Amino acid sequence: MNKPFIDSNIVLYLLSGDAAKADRAEEIVTAGGLMSVQVLNEVVSVCRRKLKMPWEEIEFLLLAVKTFCEIHPLTVASHDKAVEIAKHFQFSFYDAHIVASAILSGAELLLSEDMHTGMRIDGLTIQNPFS
Repeated sequence: MNKPFIDSNIVLYLLSGDAAKADRAEEIVTAGGLMSVQVLNEVVSVCRRKLKMPWEEIEFLLLAVKTFCEIHPLTVASHDKAVEIAKHFQFSFYDAHIVASAILSGAELLLSEDMHTGMRIDGLTIQNPFS
């Protein structure tokens, strides 16, 4: 099986006070996986807006994630696929863009806590790694 595609909520659990979820997130990220620039954008947004983290800590987190994971760019193709997914499956556009990037990367598994676990879209299965 190929590497899983990792959603932003998994990365953010690296910062969690919930030791079990933080440990599981660390296990997932350090095992290596795929993610998109959209995931990195969401992580930065939450770290700044909600967690009020300083830029130095955010940059350290991003560097760690980029060390273990292969980052896929946002493209016109991923945008078009995201529009299709958002329309057809009623996902938020940002979640649809993550799903689209996962599909276009060739991933078979998308790890996400807050999407529809068990759902299959174009050969991609969404799974909650905490359940």
